[in-house]
Amino acid sequence: MPSTTKPKLVIEIQYASAAIEKSLALITSSALMKKWVKASIPLGGLITLRFVNPSEGKKLNCAFRKKDKPTNVLTFPYELSKEAVVADIIFCLPVIQKEAQEQEKLLKAHLAHLIVHGCLHAQGLDHESDKEAKKMEKQEIVILQSLGFNNPYQEI
Repeated sequence: MPSTTKPKLVIEIQYASAAIEKSLALITSSALMKKWVKASIPLGGLITLRFVNPSEGKKLNCAFRKKDKPTNVLTFPYELSKEAVVADIIFCLPVIQKEAQEQEKLLKAHLAHLIVHGCLHAQGLDHESDKEAKKMEKQEIVILQSLGFNNPYQEI
């Protein structure tokens, strides 16, 4: 008889500095971020959320995407099967803070959206074509609404 136990999802959170960890603690808790990840990933595996400064974000974005600036989120998927996912998801907190302010969004809601977004990338979703983007956005909206957040694509 097949096992009905759900595979365990291990979530690690890393901070590039104590200052980033302190800034993030003012926005949300690690327990809440883990809840957002679990709502986005029905598989087992290992997800590492790493919060970086602009210099590390720029270095990674330049090395892996050939873009010479920091970006809000980068996802590095290493393994994906029917049972498990393994990925590192990198967040540049200062970029996220700036975007939230410019887009007049609550910082916590914007961060939740980007965590969900990164988790969907880890599971193979993308937004390279309009069709893929619509599918990914629809899933983001459903997950975020289940967590009590508004549609991030809705104009205010």
